[in-house]
Amino acid sequence: MSLAATALAAACAIGVVAAVAAVAVPVRARSTVAGLGTAFAGAAGVVAGIAATTGGVFSVRLSGVLPLFGVSLTLDALGGVFVAVTSGVAVAAGIYGISYTRSHGLDARPVQAVFPLFVVAMLLVPAAGSVSSFLVCWELMALFSLLLVVAEHRRRPEVASAGRWYAVMTHLGFVAVLIGLVVFAGHATDDSFTALRAAARDLSPGVAGVVFVVTLAGFASKAGIVPLHAWLPRAHPEAPSHVSALMSAAMVNLGVYGMVRVGFDLLGGASAGGPTWWWLLVLTLGALSAVYGILQAAMSTDLKRLLGHSTTENMGLVLIALGAAGLFTSSGNRVLAGVALAAALLHVINHAAFKTLLFLAAGSVLHATGSRDLDALGGLRSGMPQTTAAFGLGALAASALPPGTAFVSEWLLLQALIHGLPSGSGDPGTALAVAMPVAVAAVALTAGLAVATFVKAFGVGFLAKPRSESAATARESPATMRAAMGLAAVACVVLAVLPGVVLPGVASASGVVLGAGEPAVAAAVTLRLTGVTGALSPLIITVALLAAFVLAAGVLRAVTARRAARREARLWDCGAGPMSARMEYTATSFAEPLQRVFDNVVQPETDVDVTHHEESRYLVAAVEYRRKVPDRIERRLYQPVLNLVAAWGRVGRRLATGSVHRYLGYGFYTVCGLLLLLAVTR
Repeated sequence: MSLAATALAAACAIGVVAAVAAVAVPVRARSTVAGLGTAFAGAAGVVAGIAATTGGVFSVRLSGVLPLFGVSLTLDALGGVFVAVTSGVAVAAGIYGISYTRSHGLDARPVQAVFPLFVVAMLLVPAAGSVSSFLVCWELMALFSLLLVVAEHRRRPEVASAGRWYAVMTHLGFVAVLIGLVVFAGHATDDSFTALRAAARDLSPGVAGVVFVVTLAGFASKAGIVPLHAWLPRAHPEAPSHVSALMSAAMVNLGVYGMVRVGFDLLGGASAGGPTWWWLLVLTLGALSAVYGILQAAMSTDLKRLLGHSTTENMGLVLIALGAAGLFTSSGNRVLAGVALAAALLHVINHAAFKTLLFLAAGSVLHATGSRDLDALGGLRSGMPQTTAAFGLGALAASALPPGTAFVSEWLLLQALIHGLPSGSGDPGTALAVAMPVAVAAVALTAGLAVATFVKAFGVGFLAKPRSESAATARESPATMRAAMGLAAVACVVLAVLPGVVLPGVASASGVVLGAGEPAVAAAVTLRLTGVTGALSPLIITVALLAAFVLAAGVLRAVTARRAARREARLWDCGAGPMSARMEYTATSFAEPLQRVFDNVVQPETDVDVTHHEESRYLVAAVEYRRKVPDRIERRLYQPVLNLVAAWGRVGRRLATGSVHRYLGYGFYTVCGLLLLLAVTR
């Protein structure tokens, strides 16, 4: 048995044992057993993923586990990347959950047992080697995540509402994936991925298009892609914070895995390129998701909801890269296709690192203050210095600024898009001529808005004066929570400074998708593109920035040391007295200029209530301003459907009168109608 197979089996076994033990042990030990078991399972999964990307591919079939087809597991380099990413997030989330669940009253047996099982299900999704195995693992992942999302439904009604949205959306997505893969498997000799690859050569364009579009809808729903994103900003904020990290940094990636596996691998998109419209659709969805997601994040004042919208943005960037890779493959440009696909996989890895750190830091804030409202926070730097540093590092990593983590993968994506822009020589085709400039503009706009969003979140939430008593008295989180944030922070720093450590695995995964060939990106200290011009050294950039900072600080200190002794004095305040928290920017006021710029897109709702003194209508007692930025897509797309379902339910209540005679009549007329229909049609 190969190392990858042994490590994956160990990860699954540890997860199952941890779930059983969490049920059996006393309440005081449950969170420790479940957390450590999840962390050890994640560590074994990291070994399995790395082994798979370095050539340790394995395949096994267990005939007696499931009826008809059994269970087929195959872990190649592409699946190994996603197994390693998921496992790395699980290590941090497991350690974090030890103290978090205990302090938040989440140590009930079902919650503690389901958590490691959720990780096991996610590890098995990229390892599935047949349609039946994939669908079973996918559904288990959805069910376990749903149980964790609604863990606190008895305490807060918002959790129950989020759970209903998530349950409906995730199972509609599952139905879409089920239909697409069943149609695909119906044209193959069996449901194994090997048989599907062989059958893809003989599929008609219509059938292949149906399979691609239907499965894309299902996988896009799991990835939180617009317009199927409505569940994500609801479920992620309401789930426990370590579960939010797993969902946002690991589970959504499996939607991307499904798109790559079906679109590029099983349907032959890597070899034949696939129709151009496939990848134009993917790129368009990605651009819309990236821009719309970061706009919603920029307007949000709920810290975890902001991070949820940021996930939609980052998954949109990944889809832009996948769409570009497909377009380049269709046009025969394998070099740029390799660069774009490497950018997509690298951004999946980078996003997992910094989003884990950000959600864990947000959970630490929630643990200390009991609030996620940025307008009610502020001043956390003094009471929570380590959490502040962790969130600041995560904000830099997510902002696509050097030396941030996302900077490297977004630079790689821009290199692929820019080199794909129309040039003076040759005909790039209408699709590339239109899509590439639009994609470049979308990525650039997204990067700028991401900076503004995380400056708002970090500056208003952590560096300003405290705007509530809970923020003023906040204290640092327990040791295991800080240790988990430290692990995620180390991963962010390594990926930002030395991204070359993961590029061999990315190259192996790209080889599975696009075929064997020279890696699109080579790196030791400097990233160099293969076949096109482009080089970047994140380590040198980081050293240069640090040197410039130290030099500037040294010069400033030397200049001030020569002056006469300084004395401290209060800043000029126009005679109004020391500044208070009421004089500072809130998250709402910080985002207001952006709201004005994109007013036609976000369409905010504002309301001003003016209360007058009873003695005189000319004297104002209070002014209350409320602003809400609803999800415009949800309002236009989902609300009419919900209204129709509600109307249908009201009609149904009129039919259900409680009369047995009426119910028998319904059955009689239904049978008669069916008989008449059969008589006419046969």
